[in-house]
Parts: sequence; structure tokens; C-alpha cells
Amino acid sequence: MDVEELLKKVKEGSVSVEEAIKLLQHLPFKDIGFAKIDFHRRLRRGIPEAIYAPGKTKEQIKKIVMEMLNKEKIFITRASKEIYSELKDIKNCRYYKECQLIVIGKKEKIRKNGYILVVSAGSSDISIAEEAAITVEELGNEVKKIYDVGAAGIHRLISHMEEIGDASVVIAVAGMDGILPTLISNFTSAPIIAVPTSVGYGTGINGLAALMAMLNSCSPGIVVVNIDNGFGAGIAAHLIMEKINEKKRCNCEK
Repeated sequence: MDVEELLKKVKEGSVSVEEAIKLLQHLPFKDIGFAKIDFHRRLRRGIPEAIYAPGKTKEQIKKIVMEMLNKEKIFITRASKEIYSELKDIKNCRYYKECQLIVIGKKEKIRKNGYILVVSAGSSDISIAEEAAITVEELGNEVKKIYDVGAAGIHRLISHMEEIGDASVVIAVAGMDGILPTLISNFTSAPIIAVPTSVGYGTGINGLAALMAMLNSCSPGIVVVNIDNGFGAGIAAHLIMEKINEKKRCNCEK
């Protein structure tokens, strides 16, 4: 059953809205040879499809984008300026060069009902922090940022205690010793998403030391994404906010 036929049956009343949603969760994708494009990721997961640019030619990326255009907001992560040059004439295409993120589609209205706080340990971590911040903002969340407040100068972090404590979700981005998420957990009961970065000297092993430190945090309630995965952290924070807002809506309707 294709989508048009299904919608007609819903309109006629022969298929319920609930039944239609269950069917749509498994439909459709399009096979274009080198890629299988998932058009219903947002329906199933609450997030749009994303294109990981490394390993793909700009021609391949443009072909995927043209198939997805007008169906979905599109994120293209780790995208070069050359890829943006190939796509920049598309309506509502913007490039965030500080984190190499391309977004295509209208900006969503910011919901003012709690904010996601993005914190970076050092200024060298900002590109990954920005990937997280821009991702959650593009999905309609209010974002606040505190950058360069790492453990080497703890007084810088302490001066933001109130802002940390009021956040609904905190994304903590750090390389080197990776201790920032544990420090932040002293000031908030919000979920903390830790992002290790590859910033640091040789024994940091390209972020592995920060990753292990975060995984071994003595403070419970901290979850960790992969090294340099600001986009993944942003998506996780957005999904948490969606559940928070869903609960608020349910409470208001009672």
C-alpha cells in the first residue's frame, strides 16, 4: 500500500489514524544504487535524516539531497566548503563553517519552554560544541552556551552555577582529561550528555583518554557519545526535550 492510497483509506474511515501511523513507520525508502534514502526517519525517531559527508563525492551528496528536497529538513555533517558550493543555490541552504554543518530547510520556531545548555571545556572544543548547539537549535530548541570553562580554571565554571542548574539538559564537551561533565554534575539534576573530543596531546590518543574518563565518571547520570560526535549529542538532547515537552502538554490537557 503506497502513502497516497493509505491516506485515502484514512479519509474514508476504513483505516484508523493509529493503524496508518503503524504502517507508515515502515515505509518508504528509495534505493538509488549507492544509497538507500530513508524518508520516514522523523516519523519513527522524531529526527530528520542526516547525511555524513566524508567518503561521499559532492555529486553523490547532491543526488541524495535532490531526492530528499521538499520532503524533509536535511542535515549534512562534516561537509566541506566545496560541498556547500555545490548546494548553496538550493533554497534555505545554510552552512555553519565553524562546525562544517550544512542544513537545508526552513528554520524551526524556537520553543521557549526550557533550554539546552552547551558547555565546552576549552576554546579548542568549540567546533564540536557548535555542532551540538546548532543541531538542537535547528530542531527548534532554545540553546544557551558557556564556552572555555574547563577544569584548569574551575572558578570560571562556578560563576555559571545558576545557569547550569536551570538547564533542562546539559551537553558537556571536553578533550584532554575529560573531567568537565563530572564537575558540571555537581550543579544540576538535569541529564548530562558528555562529548569527548580529540583535542589534546599525544597521550590523549585522539580523544580516547577523554572518552574513558567520561565513561568512568564517579557521578551517575552522565551518558557519553562517541569522540567528536557533537551532532549525536545534539540529537540526544533534542529527543529528551521532546519527551519533556510531551509530558508538559499532557499535564496541561488534564
